[in-house]
Amino acid sequence: MGFLKFGLARREGDRRSSYLFLRKELLVRFAHSLKELELLPEALLRMPSVRIVQEWYQQSFHEILFHENAEITNKNLDDFTSLLKMVLKWNHNVVQTMAEGIIELKETHGVNVVVENSIQYFLDRFHINRISMRMIINQHVLIFGSELPLSPQFIGSIDPACDVMTVVQDAYRNAKMLCERYYKTAPDLFVRTKNAVDKMDRITVVYVPSHLYHICFELFKNSMRATIEHAKNVQNEPKLPDIKVTIVKGKEDLSIKIGDKGGGVPRSIVEVLFNYMYTTAPPPNKDNSSAPLSLNELKIEQIVTGQSAATGKRKYRDCAERISRIVTDYSNQWLQDDHERLI
Repeated sequence: MGFLKFGLARREGDRRSSYLFLRKELLVRFAHSLKELELLPEALLRMPSVRIVQEWYQQSFHEILFHENAEITNKNLDDFTSLLKMVLKWNHNVVQTMAEGIIELKETHGVNVVVENSIQYFLDRFHINRISMRMIINQHVLIFGSELPLSPQFIGSIDPACDVMTVVQDAYRNAKMLCERYYKTAPDLFVRTKNAVDKMDRITVVYVPSHLYHICFELFKNSMRATIEHAKNVQNEPKLPDIKVTIVKGKEDLSIKIGDKGGGVPRSIVEVLFNYMYTTAPPPNKDNSSAPLSLNELKIEQIVTGQSAATGKRKYRDCAERISRIVTDYSNQWLQDDHERLI
């Protein structure tokens, strides 16, 4: 049945089914994350920010544990939905705080290849699990709670007819605003579409708009920075070249290509391009002003909520590209698994 049919029904029995599923499934997922946290390199585990994340997860686990064998009453159902809202708030800044812990480790102990590989493996699993948990929690809260979805046609956070062009343009506008704030200029956008399914210009797909937005925003941000900085080295360049987007919908897939004239990626950094600890951006200034197009005002929390997160104590810039890839992986593979577990 999956998220869509489950959300469309909104029967009281479905709320109970979701309650029975989540009160077990979330305990398992939080327990797995806590166990993996304990297996981190000891130096990283001692970092204050990592300890904070561990405490947030422990708090969430113990609060949900109360409902593990609780009687199924309307009060408990309502209390559980309220609890899930609190869990979302408690874990709102997990990604930024975990990144802060890694920065603390790099500054105090340094990181060798063995430790970096261990952290890379852990963070991949940690972030995919976190995105997955927030997805199923959001679905329950939005479908069975009192909060309204972003649009009447949404089923929880899923849009059955997500307008791809609209999301792409929204991501471009916000990246452009950030680019103009730093560079005082930004390349224009040129979009072309091809719908091979129903020959319509408007391309829609069943998707989570905030996931698509985050992926496009990160790519636009990188393209804009590369385009502007590359143009500085090219003489007789009267105007910044456009960022060109091609959207193609086939019978079985949707492809979005974002192209720029930013000089390309050097072969020497291809292997480390998606490492959490690799960044091409210079470090933030000591006065806490941001690095060029670092992920600051528009926080990583847009992965799930589509909203900007509260300001953290340091700008989070090192792993945005890797997170974007994980969001794509979740949307393409793990989301289907969560559909099936819901039944």
